[in-house]
Amino acid sequence: MAESVHARKPVRFSKMHGAGNDFVVLDLRGAAAAPSAELCRALADRHAGVGCDQILTVEDPDGSDAVARYRIWNADGSSSQQCGNGARCIAAWLVRDAQASGRALATDFLLDSPVRTHAVTQLGEGRYRIVMGTPRFAPASIPLHGFPGAQDEYVVEHNDSVFTFGAVSMGNPHAVIEVEDVDAAPVETVAPMLQAHSAFPESVNVGFAQVQSRQRIRLRVYERGVGETLACGSGACAAAAVLMRRGRVDRDVTVSLPGGDLQISWPADDALLTMSGPTAFVFEGEWNQ
Repeated sequence: MAESVHARKPVRFSKMHGAGNDFVVLDLRGAAAAPSAELCRALADRHAGVGCDQILTVEDPDGSDAVARYRIWNADGSSSQQCGNGARCIAAWLVRDAQASGRALATDFLLDSPVRTHAVTQLGEGRYRIVMGTPRFAPASIPLHGFPGAQDEYVVEHNDSVFTFGAVSMGNPHAVIEVEDVDAAPVETVAPMLQAHSAFPESVNVGFAQVQSRQRIRLRVYERGVGETLACGSGACAAAAVLMRRGRVDRDVTVSLPGGDLQISWPADDALLTMSGPTAFVFEGEWNQ
């Protein structure tokens, strides 16, 4: 039987992860169309699809000195502004792509995201350092409604529950709740309530952080449009920044997530924060739409 004229071309993809935070990477260079919300949901489905936390698209740079641009799509089909683990995976994907073409990217290069241009450094053995920018604590920058200025801790109520948290933007909104035992943290109940709270008009990524020492934090993150993930790069940056500002941890700290460790360095409040961590290629495939 002849192939239907309405049949769509298969979508080639790479499956990757950074510290367990997993992605489907699509090459859209050459002005290919962005994935629809329907396609994102289908790809992300862990039973009938490829399975991932987010879809990442590799695109031509925005006229800057960056080698490429990337965008982020959540498992529910919504778009996202920032993804630290995704940035490292895109960097690794571009390094491998250049090598396959007989080229080599410099040890240091630039990468455009939806919120900024990131400086990237190859550290070897699949590890990359990403400059994530300066954390923004002003409520309007997060955005966080109902508070005129930045506070060390915020308190909001929902029905009979009271939530106390720190808040910061890493290009996307984060609430950070310090807990005594991250394993016992009420992630599945508290995070959705905070995400739906009117204080967060664009919802929020919710991190539950346990300080183990001045050099180490344990963290679980419940992400917008995804749910709890094995790792969240921007969430690790947010937790470290909040706890560093409180003087709870050193300015260079290991953040241990269920999927692996990330190293966060923020020398001073007005300095750029960097994140270092691993990347991994899982498999290559084609999605038949």
